[in-house]
Amino acid sequence: MPIKNQIEIHGHRGARGLFPENTITAFIEAAKLGVDFLEMDLVISKDKKVVVSHEAWMNPDFCTKPDGKKIEKNAQQKYNLYKMNYSEIVGFDCGKKGNKEFPKQKSIPAYKPLLSEVITKVDAFTKSNHLPLINYNIEIKSELTDCYIFNPKPKIFVNLVLSEIKKLNIQSRIILQSFDVKILQEIQKKNPAIKISLLVENELSMEANLKKLGFVPTIYAPNFNLINKNLVKALNAKNIKLIAWTVNEIADVKRLINMGVNSIITDYPDRVINFIKK
Repeated sequence: MPIKNQIEIHGHRGARGLFPENTITAFIEAAKLGVDFLEMDLVISKDKKVVVSHEAWMNPDFCTKPDGKKIEKNAQQKYNLYKMNYSEIVGFDCGKKGNKEFPKQKSIPAYKPLLSEVITKVDAFTKSNHLPLINYNIEIKSELTDCYIFNPKPKIFVNLVLSEIKKLNIQSRIILQSFDVKILQEIQKKNPAIKISLLVENELSMEANLKKLGFVPTIYAPNFNLINKNLVKALNAKNIKLIAWTVNEIADVKRLINMGVNSIITDYPDRVINFIKK
């Protein structure tokens, strides 16, 4: 069985199974557990702030209004973060309500932070507690259409993200991932030195997905159910790393490790880390 440092563990949205997703608490708690990467998602606010959030709207499943009231279902347009200034976004709570999909998740007050706040606070925490510097796997959440109702066009989106990354001086510690090939093409054009990960949830062949992307990325990251020995072999031949998402059951972890994946994204980093240590 490989030892911990041979399999990289990515805490999905911090540690979504244990703490409110994409929050400062979730990221710091995942760092305490010993993850190699913190995985997170980015959207853009009306005032062009880079906000950490999976959806580009307030999710009624676990967010509540500033007055504590429930958010209506099917109201994505009404609570579109791209149409809200960050000063308005930060007033919503996305932790106290809890998440029914993750019964072990703690119910605590939480808000959607800025990317800059996440990096600053996590790095300060690891430094003060003499922990290794954390790496960041950052997903750019872009619509796979040309509507751009919930986010700016790829060129503007990428420029905003890369500007923040440069200010934070974390270029050497990040992966930028996306399902949107237009986003990844823009990153490759602007800064080819950054590690790029192609997220995949379709059943097209690896060759077809890479052809659509138009270049060879550092990482290929499919849903774990799409991974088989032939894919691992093909990626190894091209010297492309393989990240599996989102893996929560130990039986799947064991199977993927035996197949030769390089990294695992999980909602339960405690569970996966404890298994690998054993």
